[in-house]
Amino acid sequence: MDVTVIRSNRKTISIEIDRDLNIKVRAPKRVSKKEIERVLKEKEDWIKKHIEMIKTEKEKYESEKVDYLTEKELDELFEKALKYIPKRAEYFAEIIGVDYGRITIRNQRTRWGSCSSKGNLNFNCLLMLAPPEIIDYVVVHELCHRKEMNHSKAFWKEVEKILPDYKVSVNWLKNEGGNIMRRQK
Repeated sequence: MDVTVIRSNRKTISIEIDRDLNIKVRAPKRVSKKEIERVLKEKEDWIKKHIEMIKTEKEKYESEKVDYLTEKELDELFEKALKYIPKRAEYFAEIIGVDYGRITIRNQRTRWGSCSSKGNLNFNCLLMLAPPEIIDYVVVHELCHRKEMNHSKAFWKEVEKILPDYKVSVNWLKNEGGNIMRRQK
């Protein structure tokens, strides 16, 4: 198993598998190589399962015609997102009772959004192809990381306080999100 380790000022170890089946481990700077290997061994079944899922998805998608987005369409989505998402973030931040730093809109291949430890928020411009309630879910999800920088039960309770039916959005992203993501060349 070929693994790339990326060390940073984070507190936990995470494992990512991209569309090209590259495995990345993000780890705190001080975690030993032995600990990373232990986590990889512990998560071996999860890794194999996700690699198989990605392979199956790739085969399925390769057999279907994809309506790829043009540069112009991507630029339009970017501009729409710049106008729309910061307003939603401002609205929900007040309700949640958090602040945040800078908002950046990107064209990402694997993430809908992220929140840095400094409170900066990143959002994928492709969100503009999703229904408004999905955009709101991603905004709320990232803002709730201002209270809980993890995906613990406490984090999900924060999300649920704002969006009691958030699981509908989670499922929508799992089932439909890939169709949007794959429209990038």
